[in-house]
Amino acid sequence: MITYGVIGTGWITDTWITSSTANWKLGAVYSRSEETAKQFGAKYSCSNTHTSLESLAADPSIQAVYIASPNNFHHAQAKLILSAKKHVILEKPATSTVPEFDDLVKTAAENKVFLIEAYRHIQEANFKVLKQNLARLGPVYGGSFTYAQYSSRYNAVLAGEKPNIFNLDFSGGALVDLGVYPITAAVALFGKPVSQTYHPVMIATGADGGGVITLNYEGFGVQVNASKIYNSSAPSEVYGEKGTLVIDTVERIKKVSFWDAKTKGKEELAVVGEEGGMPMMHEEEAVEFARIIEEGDQGAVKALEEVSRIVLEVTGDLRRKNGLVFKVEKE
Repeated sequence: MITYGVIGTGWITDTWITSSTANWKLGAVYSRSEETAKQFGAKYSCSNTHTSLESLAADPSIQAVYIASPNNFHHAQAKLILSAKKHVILEKPATSTVPEFDDLVKTAAENKVFLIEAYRHIQEANFKVLKQNLARLGPVYGGSFTYAQYSSRYNAVLAGEKPNIFNLDFSGGALVDLGVYPITAAVALFGKPVSQTYHPVMIATGADGGGVITLNYEGFGVQVNASKIYNSSAPSEVYGEKGTLVIDTVERIKKVSFWDAKTKGKEELAVVGEEGGMPMMHEEEAVEFARIIEEGDQGAVKALEEVSRIVLEVTGDLRRKNGLVFKVEKE
C-alpha cells in the first residue's frame, strides 16, 4: 500500500482517489486554503492537510504525490516533490514543454524516485486489446481518432470569461487537454510520427478550442479530430490491408471489433463492455502505477517516459506552427 498526498482538489482528483483504493492510501491533502484542504480531506477521512508545498514535500508519512493542478504549475510542483525523494503521479499534460519534462526526469533519477504521467487510457484493458490485435491488419493504411466533447467551460468563454483550461497563461487549450488523448493513443500504437499538422479553431481567449490534426507516419497517416467546443460521437478506427479495427472512443473504451476484409465478418474483441461493467476511470492505471513503484520497474517507467516526451514534442511543434505560445515559454 502506497501512502500518498494530493495537489489539486478538483473532480479529477476525486476520481483518482475513489479508483485507487486497492493499492493506494490517501495520507495528505494540499491546498492554498486550509478550509478547502480540510473540506476535501474530510470526504475521505483524511485529516492531514497542508497549505505549504514545502510542508507537503517534507511530510515523512508520504511516499508519493498525485498532482492535478493547472498545467503551468506542474513543473515547479513536481520538481519540489521529486527533490524530496517522493514519487510523482502527474496528470496530463505532464509539463508545458519538453525541457521542463526532461528536467523532471533528471530530478527523479537523481533522487531515485519515479515520475509517471497519468495517461489513464493507454493502461485500459481494451486499449491493450486494440494494440495486441494490430498485427491482424497486415500493413497499416491509416487511422482516424476522435475525441470531441463540448466543455461546459466554453460557455464561460462565450460569456466573455477566460477559464484556465482555455487560457495560454495557464498552458491551456484543447490540444493539450483532450487532444493529447488521441495523440497519445497514436504514439502508443505506432511510435513517433515523422511530421504533424494542426488546423485549430481559435477562440476568444487566444487559445485553440479544437480542430483537426494529421500525424504523418511512413506510408500512412492518422487523422485526429479533437475538440472542447463541439461534440462528436464518431468511432475511432485503424485501417489495414486485412481489415479494420474499430473502437467506440479513445478512452474508456467499451467496444473493440475487427472487420475482416476477406470474409466481411465482424468479430467482437472487447474484454469488458456495457453489460459486463467498466473499471473505474483510474483503476487500471492505479494498479499498474502501484506495481511499477513497488517493483521498481525501471523499464516500464522508461517506456512511459518515451511516450510522454514524444507527445510533448508533437504538441509543442503543433503549437509553435499555430502561434500558440504559453506564458512559461515567454518568461
